[in-house]
Amino acid sequence: MIRAYKFLLRPTVRQEQALSEMLRDHCSLYNGALQERRDAWRHVSKTSVGYGMQSAQLKEIRAFDPERQGRWSFSSQQATLRRLDRAFAAFFRRVKSGDAPGYPRFRGVNRFDTVDFPKDGDGCRWDSTPHEAVTRVRLQGIGHVKANRHRPVLGRVKTISVKREGRRWFVVLTAEQEQPQPLPTTHSTVGIDLGIANFLADSGGAFVPNPRHGRRAAVKLRAAQQALSRFPRCKAKDRTANHQRAVEKVALLHGKVRRRRLDHAHKAALDLVRRHDVIAHEDLKIRNMSKAPVPKPDPDRAGAFLPNGATAKAGLNRSIADAGWGVFLRILHAKAESAGREVIAVDPRNTSRTCPHCGHTAKENRPSQETFHCLSCGHTAHADTVAATNVLRAGLVHRHANTA
Repeated sequence: MIRAYKFLLRPTVRQEQALSEMLRDHCSLYNGALQERRDAWRHVSKTSVGYGMQSAQLKEIRAFDPERQGRWSFSSQQATLRRLDRAFAAFFRRVKSGDAPGYPRFRGVNRFDTVDFPKDGDGCRWDSTPHEAVTRVRLQGIGHVKANRHRPVLGRVKTISVKREGRRWFVVLTAEQEQPQPLPTTHSTVGIDLGIANFLADSGGAFVPNPRHGRRAAVKLRAAQQALSRFPRCKAKDRTANHQRAVEKVALLHGKVRRRRLDHAHKAALDLVRRHDVIAHEDLKIRNMSKAPVPKPDPDRAGAFLPNGATAKAGLNRSIADAGWGVFLRILHAKAESAGREVIAVDPRNTSRTCPHCGHTAKENRPSQETFHCLSCGHTAHADTVAATNVLRAGLVHRHANTA
Protein backbone atom coordinates (compact mmCIF):
# COMPACT_ATOMS: atom_id res chain seq x y z
CA MET A 1 0.00 0.00 0.00
CA ILE A 2 1.00 3.62 -0.52
CA ARG A 3 1.13 6.00 2.45
CA ALA A 4 1.86 9.73 2.45
CA TYR A 5 3.99 11.65 4.95
CA LYS A 6 4.12 15.41 5.36
CA PHE A 7 7.01 17.14 7.15
CA LEU A 8 7.81 20.77 7.82
CA LEU A 9 10.88 22.13 6.06
CA ARG A 10 13.24 24.60 7.74
CA PRO A 11 15.14 26.24 4.86
CA THR A 12 17.73 28.95 5.28
CA VAL A 13 17.05 32.40 3.87
CA ARG A 14 18.89 31.61 0.63
CA GLN A 15 17.21 28.22 0.33
CA GLU A 16 13.79 29.81 0.85
CA GLN A 17 14.56 32.29 -1.92
CA ALA A 18 15.63 29.43 -4.19
CA LEU A 19 12.44 27.49 -3.37
CA SER A 20 10.36 30.52 -4.37
CA GLU A 21 12.31 30.81 -7.62
CA MET A 22 11.72 27.12 -8.32
CA LEU A 23 7.96 27.60 -7.94
CA ARG A 24 8.12 30.70 -10.13
CA ASP A 25 9.94 28.92 -12.94
CA HIS A 26 7.70 25.85 -12.84
CA CYS A 27 4.67 28.16 -12.91
CA SER A 28 6.15 29.90 -15.96
CA LEU A 29 6.66 26.52 -17.63
CA TYR A 30 3.08 25.50 -16.88
CA ASN A 31 1.65 28.74 -18.26
CA GLY A 32 3.87 28.63 -21.34
CA ALA A 33 2.77 25.07 -22.13
CA LEU A 34 -0.86 26.06 -21.67
CA GLN A 35 -0.42 29.04 -24.00
CA GLU A 36 1.17 26.78 -26.63
CA ARG A 37 -1.81 24.44 -26.51
CA ARG A 38 -4.26 27.34 -26.81
CA ASP A 39 -2.44 28.93 -29.74
CA ALA A 40 -2.12 25.61 -31.58
CA TRP A 41 -5.86 24.90 -31.29
CA ARG A 42 -6.82 28.45 -32.31
CA HIS A 43 -4.74 28.14 -35.48
CA VAL A 44 -6.65 27.38 -38.66
CA SER A 45 -5.05 23.92 -38.71
CA LYS A 46 -6.61 23.06 -35.30
CA THR A 47 -3.36 21.40 -34.21
CA SER A 48 -3.50 19.32 -31.04
CA VAL A 49 -0.41 19.52 -28.80
CA GLY A 50 0.07 16.80 -26.19
CA TYR A 51 2.44 15.96 -23.39
CA GLY A 52 4.83 14.01 -25.61
CA MET A 53 5.49 16.96 -27.91
CA GLN A 54 5.95 19.42 -25.05
CA SER A 55 8.19 17.08 -23.07
CA ALA A 56 10.43 16.70 -26.12
CA GLN A 57 10.93 20.49 -26.14
CA LEU A 58 12.31 20.59 -22.59
CA LYS A 59 15.90 19.96 -23.68
CA GLU A 60 15.85 23.01 -25.95
CA ILE A 61 14.07 25.14 -23.34
CA ARG A 62 16.66 24.29 -20.70
CA ALA A 63 19.53 25.05 -23.10
CA PHE A 64 17.96 28.37 -24.11
CA ASP A 65 17.35 29.50 -20.48
CA PRO A 66 20.06 27.87 -18.33
CA GLU A 67 19.78 30.46 -15.53
CA ARG A 68 16.12 29.65 -14.86
CA GLN A 69 14.66 26.54 -16.49
CA GLY A 70 18.06 24.88 -16.71
CA ARG A 71 18.58 25.01 -12.94
CA TRP A 72 15.86 22.59 -11.97
CA SER A 73 15.29 18.88 -12.23
CA PHE A 74 14.29 17.63 -15.67
CA SER A 75 11.92 15.08 -14.09
CA SER A 76 10.16 17.71 -11.99
CA GLN A 77 9.56 19.78 -15.13
CA GLN A 78 8.10 16.71 -16.82
CA ALA A 79 5.83 16.28 -13.81
CA THR A 80 4.62 19.87 -14.24
CA LEU A 81 3.79 19.20 -17.89
CA ARG A 82 1.97 16.02 -16.87
CA ARG A 83 -0.08 18.07 -14.42
CA LEU A 84 -1.22 20.27 -17.30
CA ASP A 85 -1.96 17.17 -19.37
CA ARG A 86 -4.16 15.80 -16.59
CA ALA A 87 -6.00 19.12 -16.42
CA PHE A 88 -6.82 18.89 -20.13
CA ALA A 89 -7.83 15.24 -19.82
CA ALA A 90 -10.25 16.19 -17.05
CA PHE A 91 -11.56 19.08 -19.18
CA PHE A 92 -12.33 16.81 -22.15
CA ARG A 93 -13.89 14.22 -19.83
CA ARG A 94 -16.27 16.85 -18.41
CA VAL A 95 -17.14 18.07 -21.90
CA LYS A 96 -17.95 14.52 -22.98
CA SER A 97 -20.13 13.85 -19.92
CA GLY A 98 -22.03 17.14 -20.25
CA ASP A 99 -20.72 18.72 -17.02
CA ALA A 100 -19.42 22.26 -16.68
CA PRO A 101 -16.19 22.10 -18.75
CA GLY A 102 -13.85 24.27 -16.68
CA TYR A 103 -11.11 25.02 -19.21
CA PRO A 104 -7.61 24.95 -17.65
CA ARG A 105 -6.57 28.40 -16.49
CA PHE A 106 -3.27 30.21 -16.23
CA ARG A 107 -1.74 30.09 -12.77
CA GLY A 108 -0.55 33.11 -10.85
CA VAL A 109 2.74 32.78 -8.98
CA ASN A 110 0.91 32.81 -5.65
CA ARG A 111 -1.47 30.06 -6.82
CA PHE A 112 1.20 27.64 -7.99
CA ASP A 113 2.45 26.10 -4.76
CA THR A 114 3.66 22.55 -5.47
CA VAL A 115 6.53 20.96 -7.39
CA ASP A 116 6.57 17.19 -7.80
CA PHE A 117 9.59 14.89 -8.12
CA PRO A 118 8.39 11.56 -9.57
CA LYS A 119 11.22 9.44 -8.17
CA ASP A 120 13.43 9.58 -5.10
CA GLY A 121 16.99 10.01 -6.34
CA ASP A 122 16.07 11.80 -9.57
CA GLY A 123 16.57 15.50 -8.83
CA CYS A 124 15.84 14.94 -5.14
CA ARG A 125 16.94 12.70 -2.30
CA TRP A 126 15.12 12.04 0.97
CA ASP A 127 17.36 11.69 4.05
CA SER A 128 20.32 12.89 2.03
CA THR A 129 22.62 13.08 5.08
CA PRO A 130 21.89 9.84 6.98
CA HIS A 131 25.14 10.11 8.96
CA GLU A 132 23.83 13.24 10.75
CA ALA A 133 21.20 13.49 13.46
CA VAL A 134 19.23 16.08 11.46
CA THR A 135 17.14 14.81 8.56
CA ARG A 136 17.60 16.65 5.28
CA VAL A 137 16.13 16.44 1.79
CA ARG A 138 18.35 17.34 -1.14
CA LEU A 139 16.71 19.24 -4.00
CA GLN A 140 18.46 20.01 -7.27
CA GLY A 141 19.30 23.70 -7.52
CA ILE A 142 18.60 24.31 -3.81
CA GLY A 143 20.77 22.00 -1.72
CA HIS A 144 20.23 20.04 1.49
CA VAL A 145 17.16 21.44 3.29
CA LYS A 146 16.43 20.56 6.90
CA ALA A 147 13.20 18.62 7.48
CA ASN A 148 11.40 18.20 10.78
CA ARG A 149 10.86 14.43 10.68
CA HIS A 150 8.46 14.05 13.61
CA ARG A 151 7.77 10.36 12.91
CA PRO A 152 9.61 7.55 11.13
CA VAL A 153 9.05 6.91 7.42
CA LEU A 154 8.26 3.26 6.83
CA GLY A 155 8.75 1.58 3.47
CA ARG A 156 10.49 2.72 0.31
CA VAL A 157 10.06 6.37 -0.66
CA LYS A 158 8.51 6.62 -4.13
CA THR A 159 7.80 10.31 -4.85
CA ILE A 160 8.69 13.62 -3.24
CA SER A 161 6.77 16.90 -3.46
CA VAL A 162 7.66 20.35 -2.16
CA LYS A 163 4.68 22.47 -1.14
CA ARG A 164 4.30 26.06 0.04
CA GLU A 165 1.54 26.95 2.51
CA GLY A 166 1.60 30.62 3.38
CA ARG A 167 5.10 31.29 4.66
CA ARG A 168 5.78 27.66 5.49
CA TRP A 169 7.36 25.00 3.32
CA PHE A 170 6.58 21.29 3.50
CA VAL A 171 7.90 18.11 1.93
CA VAL A 172 5.32 15.42 1.08
CA LEU A 173 6.54 11.86 0.62
CA THR A 174 4.73 8.80 -0.69
CA ALA A 175 6.15 5.51 0.53
CA GLU A 176 5.36 1.99 -0.61
CA GLN A 177 4.73 -0.30 2.35
CA GLU A 178 3.63 -3.82 2.98
CA GLN A 179 0.03 -4.30 4.05
CA PRO A 180 0.00 -3.47 7.77
CA GLN A 181 -1.29 -5.87 10.38
CA PRO A 182 -5.00 -5.30 11.04
CA LEU A 183 -6.15 -4.15 14.45
CA PRO A 184 -7.55 -6.77 16.84
CA THR A 185 -11.20 -7.55 16.17
CA THR A 186 -13.77 -5.98 18.47
CA HIS A 187 -16.87 -7.82 17.14
CA SER A 188 -18.61 -4.46 17.12
CA THR A 189 -20.62 -2.80 14.33
CA VAL A 190 -21.85 0.76 14.19
CA GLY A 191 -23.84 3.07 11.97
CA ILE A 192 -23.16 6.80 11.89
CA ASP A 193 -25.28 9.75 10.83
CA LEU A 194 -23.44 12.94 9.89
CA GLY A 195 -25.12 16.21 10.76
CA ILE A 196 -24.71 19.86 11.58
CA ALA A 197 -26.22 20.19 15.09
CA ASN A 198 -23.96 17.25 16.01
CA PHE A 199 -20.99 16.28 13.88
CA LEU A 200 -22.07 12.66 14.02
CA ALA A 201 -24.40 10.37 15.96
CA ASP A 202 -23.88 6.63 16.18
CA SER A 203 -26.34 3.79 16.50
CA GLY A 204 -25.38 3.29 20.14
CA GLY A 205 -26.78 6.68 21.12
CA ALA A 206 -23.45 8.52 21.40
CA PHE A 207 -22.81 11.92 19.85
CA VAL A 208 -19.72 13.76 18.65
CA PRO A 209 -20.29 17.53 18.94
CA ASN A 210 -19.72 19.76 15.96
CA PRO A 211 -16.72 22.02 16.71
CA ARG A 212 -17.79 24.64 14.10
CA HIS A 213 -14.25 25.86 13.52
CA GLY A 214 -15.27 28.20 10.71
CA ARG A 215 -17.99 29.87 12.75
CA ARG A 216 -15.69 30.28 15.75
CA ALA A 217 -13.14 32.07 13.57
CA ALA A 218 -15.76 34.10 11.66
CA VAL A 219 -15.26 37.34 13.61
CA LYS A 220 -11.49 37.39 13.10
CA LEU A 221 -11.88 36.35 9.45
CA ARG A 222 -14.43 39.07 8.79
CA ALA A 223 -12.17 41.73 10.29
CA ALA A 224 -9.13 40.47 8.32
CA GLN A 225 -11.06 40.31 5.04
CA GLN A 226 -12.48 43.80 5.58
CA ALA A 227 -8.96 45.12 6.16
CA LEU A 228 -7.81 43.38 2.97
CA SER A 229 -10.72 44.79 0.94
CA ARG A 230 -9.49 48.34 1.57
CA PHE A 231 -6.49 47.75 -0.69
CA PRO A 232 -6.90 47.94 -4.48
CA ARG A 233 -6.68 44.73 -6.49
CA CYS A 234 -3.24 44.42 -8.03
CA LYS A 235 -0.58 41.87 -8.87
CA ALA A 236 1.50 40.38 -6.07
CA LYS A 237 4.65 42.20 -7.20
CA ASP A 238 2.86 45.57 -6.94
CA ARG A 239 1.58 45.10 -3.37
CA THR A 240 2.78 47.34 -0.58
CA ALA A 241 4.12 45.87 2.65
CA ASN A 242 0.82 46.56 4.46
CA HIS A 243 -1.14 44.99 1.60
CA GLN A 244 1.00 41.86 1.72
CA ARG A 245 0.58 41.58 5.48
CA ALA A 246 -3.21 41.82 5.07
CA VAL A 247 -3.12 39.02 2.48
CA GLU A 248 -1.01 36.83 4.74
CA LYS A 249 -3.31 37.49 7.72
CA VAL A 250 -6.35 36.14 5.82
CA ALA A 251 -4.37 33.14 4.58
CA LEU A 252 -3.10 32.41 8.09
CA LEU A 253 -6.60 32.38 9.57
CA HIS A 254 -7.98 30.17 6.80
CA GLY A 255 -5.05 27.79 7.24
CA LYS A 256 -5.65 27.54 10.99
CA VAL A 257 -9.34 26.69 10.43
CA ARG A 258 -8.41 24.06 7.85
CA ARG A 259 -5.84 22.42 10.12
CA ARG A 260 -8.24 22.34 13.08
CA ARG A 261 -10.96 20.79 10.93
CA LEU A 262 -8.51 18.20 9.64
CA ASP A 263 -7.30 17.38 13.15
CA HIS A 264 -10.87 16.86 14.36
CA ALA A 265 -11.67 14.59 11.41
CA HIS A 266 -8.57 12.46 12.06
CA LYS A 267 -9.41 12.02 15.74
CA ALA A 268 -13.08 11.18 15.14
CA ALA A 269 -12.23 8.67 12.39
CA LEU A 270 -9.48 7.03 14.45
CA ASP A 271 -11.82 6.57 17.40
CA LEU A 272 -14.39 4.81 15.20
CA VAL A 273 -11.80 2.58 13.55
CA ARG A 274 -10.33 1.48 16.88
CA ARG A 275 -13.69 0.57 18.43
CA HIS A 276 -15.61 -1.06 15.55
CA ASP A 277 -15.02 -3.73 12.92
CA VAL A 278 -17.79 -2.58 10.57
CA ILE A 279 -18.78 1.05 10.08
CA ALA A 280 -21.80 2.04 7.98
CA HIS A 281 -22.44 5.61 6.85
CA GLU A 282 -24.73 7.44 4.46
CA ASP A 283 -23.54 7.79 0.88
CA LEU A 284 -23.91 11.57 0.83
CA LYS A 285 -23.73 13.59 -2.39
CA ILE A 286 -22.23 16.62 -0.69
CA ARG A 287 -21.80 18.67 -3.85
CA ASN A 288 -25.49 18.31 -4.68
CA MET A 289 -26.51 19.06 -1.10
CA SER A 290 -24.61 22.36 -1.11
CA LYS A 291 -25.89 23.70 -4.43
CA ALA A 292 -27.50 27.14 -4.51
CA PRO A 293 -31.27 27.16 -5.20
CA VAL A 294 -32.41 27.87 -8.75
CA PRO A 295 -33.64 31.49 -9.25
CA LYS A 296 -37.39 31.94 -9.74
CA PRO A 297 -38.21 34.70 -12.27
CA ASP A 298 -41.27 36.80 -11.46
CA PRO A 299 -43.76 36.35 -14.34
CA ASP A 300 -45.40 39.72 -13.61
CA ARG A 301 -42.22 41.85 -13.53
CA ALA A 302 -39.45 41.64 -16.07
CA GLY A 303 -36.03 41.24 -14.52
CA ALA A 304 -37.44 40.55 -11.03
CA PHE A 305 -37.29 37.31 -9.07
CA LEU A 306 -39.50 35.61 -6.51
CA PRO A 307 -38.15 34.55 -3.08
CA ASN A 308 -36.45 31.16 -3.31
CA GLY A 309 -34.86 30.78 0.12
CA ALA A 310 -31.37 31.56 -1.17
CA THR A 311 -30.30 33.33 2.03
CA ALA A 312 -31.26 30.44 4.30
CA LYS A 313 -29.72 27.93 1.89
CA ALA A 314 -26.47 29.91 1.85
CA GLY A 315 -26.26 29.62 5.63
CA LEU A 316 -26.92 25.88 5.44
CA ASN A 317 -24.25 25.50 2.75
CA ARG A 318 -21.72 27.30 4.95
CA SER A 319 -22.53 24.95 7.82
CA ILE A 320 -22.13 21.89 5.58
CA ALA A 321 -18.76 23.15 4.37
CA ASP A 322 -17.68 23.98 7.92
CA ALA A 323 -18.53 20.46 9.12
CA GLY A 324 -16.14 18.95 6.55
CA TRP A 325 -18.06 15.72 5.89
CA GLY A 326 -16.14 14.93 2.71
CA VAL A 327 -12.74 15.23 4.39
CA PHE A 328 -13.90 13.09 7.29
CA LEU A 329 -15.25 10.30 5.05
CA ARG A 330 -12.04 10.17 3.00
CA ILE A 331 -9.97 9.91 6.17
CA LEU A 332 -12.32 7.28 7.60
CA HIS A 333 -12.00 5.08 4.50
CA ALA A 334 -8.19 5.42 4.48
CA LYS A 335 -7.79 4.58 8.17
CA ALA A 336 -10.23 1.67 7.91
CA GLU A 337 -8.31 0.18 4.99
CA SER A 338 -5.05 0.45 6.89
CA ALA A 339 -6.58 -1.13 10.02
CA GLY A 340 -8.40 -3.95 8.24
CA ARG A 341 -11.84 -2.53 9.02
CA GLU A 342 -14.86 -2.47 6.72
CA VAL A 343 -16.69 0.73 5.79
CA ILE A 344 -20.04 0.52 3.99
CA ALA A 345 -21.86 3.41 2.29
CA VAL A 346 -25.65 3.08 2.11
CA ASP A 347 -28.51 4.96 0.47
CA PRO A 348 -29.44 7.89 2.76
CA ARG A 349 -33.09 8.14 1.67
CA ASN A 350 -35.65 8.00 4.52
CA THR A 351 -33.08 6.94 7.13
CA SER A 352 -34.40 9.58 9.56
CA ARG A 353 -38.09 9.00 8.70
CA THR A 354 -38.28 5.22 9.14
CA CYS A 355 -39.11 3.75 12.52
CA PRO A 356 -36.48 1.18 13.57
CA HIS A 357 -39.10 -0.74 15.59
CA CYS A 358 -42.04 -1.15 13.21
CA GLY A 359 -40.63 0.06 9.88
CA HIS A 360 -43.26 2.76 9.36
CA THR A 361 -41.96 5.51 7.05
CA ALA A 362 -43.49 8.98 7.00
CA LYS A 363 -42.31 12.57 6.94
CA GLU A 364 -44.47 13.27 10.00
CA ASN A 365 -42.43 10.80 12.07
CA ARG A 366 -39.84 13.55 12.49
CA PRO A 367 -41.73 16.57 13.89
CA SER A 368 -38.53 18.53 14.62
CA GLN A 369 -34.81 18.47 13.90
CA GLU A 370 -33.96 16.37 16.95
CA THR A 371 -37.19 14.50 17.72
CA PHE A 372 -38.41 11.25 16.20
CA HIS A 373 -41.91 10.05 17.12
CA CYS A 374 -43.41 7.17 15.16
CA LEU A 375 -47.08 7.77 14.34
CA SER A 376 -47.69 4.03 14.05
CA CYS A 377 -46.13 2.48 17.17
CA GLY A 378 -45.29 5.54 19.24
CA HIS A 379 -41.54 4.90 19.40
CA THR A 380 -39.65 8.05 20.50
CA ALA A 381 -35.92 8.72 20.21
CA HIS A 382 -33.38 11.24 18.98
CA ALA A 383 -33.78 11.59 15.21
CA ASP A 384 -30.03 11.28 14.54
CA THR A 385 -29.81 8.08 16.60
CA VAL A 386 -32.74 6.64 14.63
CA ALA A 387 -31.00 7.54 11.36
CA ALA A 388 -27.75 5.91 12.51
CA THR A 389 -29.62 2.74 13.52
CA ASN A 390 -31.29 2.52 10.11
CA VAL A 391 -27.94 3.15 8.41
CA LEU A 392 -26.39 0.26 10.35
CA ARG A 393 -29.21 -2.11 9.41
CA ALA A 394 -28.97 -1.16 5.74
CA GLY A 395 -25.21 -1.59 5.85
CA LEU A 396 -25.43 -5.07 7.38
CA VAL A 397 -28.01 -6.10 4.78
CA HIS A 398 -25.69 -4.85 2.03
CA ARG A 399 -22.75 -6.69 3.62
CA HIS A 400 -24.59 -10.00 3.91
CA ALA A 401 -25.86 -9.70 0.34
CA ASN A 402 -22.29 -9.27 -0.95
CA THR A 403 -20.91 -12.17 1.07
CA ALA A 404 -23.76 -14.57 0.30
